[in-house]
Amino acid sequence: MAPSTAPHMITTTTRRQFVCATGATLALPWLSAAAPATDIPQNLTQLWAGFAELDKNTPLEVEVLKEWMEDMIVCRIVRYQVGVFKGVPSRVAAFYAFPKGGTKLPALVELHGGGQSASLNSVVTYARRGYAGISLNWGGNKMSLGRETWAGPQTDWGKLDATHPPQRNSANHFAGPLTADDFTLDAVESPRNSNWFLVLMAARRAITFLQQQPEVDPARIGAHGHSMGGKLTTNLAGIDRRIKAAVPSCGGSGDLLESQTEVPGGRKTNVRPMELACVSDNAYIPLLTCPVLWLSPTNDFHAHIDNMAWNWRNVPDARLRFSISPHLNHHHTDEHAITEYLWFEEHLKGAAFKMPATPKFALELQPPSGIPQVTVTPDDSQPVQRVDVYYSLDPHGLTRFWRDAQAVKAGREWKAQCPVMALDQPLFTFANVVYATPAAYQTGPQPAGRGNSATYAISSRVLSAGPAQLQAARVKATDKAERLIDDGARGWHDWYQLNWGHPPLWTATTRKLKDARWRGPDGATLHFEIKCETDNQLVLTFNCNAWGAIAPGKPVVDYTVVKVLASSPDWQAVSVTLKELVATDPKITAPLANWQSVTEFSLSPTGTTVKAGQKVKADGKPWRGPREIRNLRWEGGEYARVTATNAPLNPEEFQKNFNNAIKKSLEQEKLERK
Repeated sequence: MAPSTAPHMITTTTRRQFVCATGATLALPWLSAAAPATDIPQNLTQLWAGFAELDKNTPLEVEVLKEWMEDMIVCRIVRYQVGVFKGVPSRVAAFYAFPKGGTKLPALVELHGGGQSASLNSVVTYARRGYAGISLNWGGNKMSLGRETWAGPQTDWGKLDATHPPQRNSANHFAGPLTADDFTLDAVESPRNSNWFLVLMAARRAITFLQQQPEVDPARIGAHGHSMGGKLTTNLAGIDRRIKAAVPSCGGSGDLLESQTEVPGGRKTNVRPMELACVSDNAYIPLLTCPVLWLSPTNDFHAHIDNMAWNWRNVPDARLRFSISPHLNHHHTDEHAITEYLWFEEHLKGAAFKMPATPKFALELQPPSGIPQVTVTPDDSQPVQRVDVYYSLDPHGLTRFWRDAQAVKAGREWKAQCPVMALDQPLFTFANVVYATPAAYQTGPQPAGRGNSATYAISSRVLSAGPAQLQAARVKATDKAERLIDDGARGWHDWYQLNWGHPPLWTATTRKLKDARWRGPDGATLHFEIKCETDNQLVLTFNCNAWGAIAPGKPVVDYTVVKVLASSPDWQAVSVTLKELVATDPKITAPLANWQSVTEFSLSPTGTTVKAGQKVKADGKPWRGPREIRNLRWEGGEYARVTATNAPLNPEEFQKNFNNAIKKSLEQEKLERK
């Protein structure tokens, strides 16, 4: 049954209030008025002092704003009180859902990402799996009911503003400033002025909400969230022992300091001591005690994999798993996304399913061959389908290409070599161990944009070695440039795919052209072959200098060319030269000078190009027939240079790129839901 489109009035029968036994609001000084300068927290203990007393004595004042049934799922829009700040209540709206008639249900807190809103789809999906769930609308954006938008009472932060993007405050207190303004809790610089603190308090109060619901088992509550919600999930699991299992997605990797030069790669920043002690993930990660599944792709802009590898290194394997999608940014393949479901089944439902242990993973820099070698020892308590070993020599984490080392099975172990081209670049490596998904979990409800998967993947830890280590170990540089980029024998294994269910919109993208082994010679022509069963077109897009990886301070530019294809059951040859490429920025009229700045190469029937000095959409037709290519290669040209990467962006440039990445991610999620 779909949500009702009729106006829903808030009446005494639909607006319920749940009040704590004391019926009183606790007036802690730091909640009711600005704190004095002498009362500014310097660590998490001080930051969260008094919360337990507040939570016990302050009523949630829950309002049920709307209720309906979707099949046998009870769905509600609720709103509850986070606290009284500066003398005015702050209330957060949320979706809440559970299976009708359910009792002693495991429950989940979901935390949405930046620019997003609470997800009805998520709580309904988990309700169909046997969970109760609440999805907070902490950002204050419109809540979608599917065919309509909720027009009733919304999140109201009172005299504060923890919305995202900010609706009233010109300052974004998620992005760093702890200074005071009209919308902050304290009148002086304080970690309580961080919006992360306010939303975390809302999340902790959501746990209290779940514990008070008659259908929920208060001892079985988990948390999950994506992007900014991933950071919130990590921090919530660290600070609140009521969370019994957590899955942060694309968030919570922590900070690396500019002074940590011993750590290769990573996003290094100048984090002030107060932020590091009270706001950064670094403060919360050591507090984690519940089982945590780290769910993030290799090239995520919000959860840098190198930062995660360092900051999570001391969290014990016994309560930590990883599931890392290769090549993707801010998305997961189904093979990895399904691990979230399996994690909660094991740790909140107590299902018979047991997630295999993190595979043992060793990097050897001094084998007899002189070529770095990795050894993977998977947990074989379940049959292993395959083992993929990935490695990269690129210090720039957001644009690096992850090579498949093509591991070979040797008894219970899998071994692979990782040849390097030079000793002035670091080496990064990890492994994915793939298992068959138990039949009971291969079908059933899945969130929009995701599918069921016959397999699931558990990852090893990410290991690295800096240039000094490689040189000290006398590693041999044996790798060489190759003109054959992809013979097509392994399909899209070295690419990532988006919108694959939309025949006119599908996109295949690879960063392989950025890797020094496959980087284009000066003046070379790019060739490949493709099958196209109907008249159509192919838009070739070359994304250059993403995240300033090649030239910091210079713009990120897309160069494109449209190739017309005739219907044929046979392979068709496609080629592209530098002089054919046109920048999608009309202000840039010169062709691409060389292939050195290419960070991504994409193929799609649809794309953006420029005609008569105007940016236009090149819309393709629905693709018919196989989507595959072969013999992607360079012909002609000379290897005259190798461009270095990983020069850091300044904070302003990084924030601009970061905001663009969020925008693209939100646009992609809308396409996936269609």
